[in-house]
Amino acid sequence: MSFDERIKKLHEIQRGWLNAFKYANIKGKLAELDGWLRNRLRYCIWHHWKKLERKRKNLIRLGVPPRDAYAWSRSRMGGWAIAQSPILGTTITKARLIKRGYIPLATMFKTISKNTELNQLFPMV
Repeated sequence: MSFDERIKKLHEIQRGWLNAFKYANIKGKLAELDGWLRNRLRYCIWHHWKKLERKRKNLIRLGVPPRDAYAWSRSRMGGWAIAQSPILGTTITKARLIKRGYIPLATMFKTISKNTELNQLFPMV
């Protein structure tokens, strides 16, 4: 599954889930879940790179010094540990994910709850 397809599917699930819980007070849980989702996306990106050399080259493209990129691309840590590590957290940032199409849960929740408030104030007849 490509990254764009993954983001599209994630948006569908997010919208449905947030519509189901739009009247609840879930802002704290959304922040926690949003962090986990970003880590999962980083893991998917890392896993998609597959080969050591591709990982090294992509880390260099993201601004990691070549020496560090070489060391991290050959790390024996698992993909999930790498996704939570500072190397991917500082290179595949929240801003980069947003630029690729990811919408944070809190932002989507504000949009959904704002639309709900408008519908309550001005119901369609």
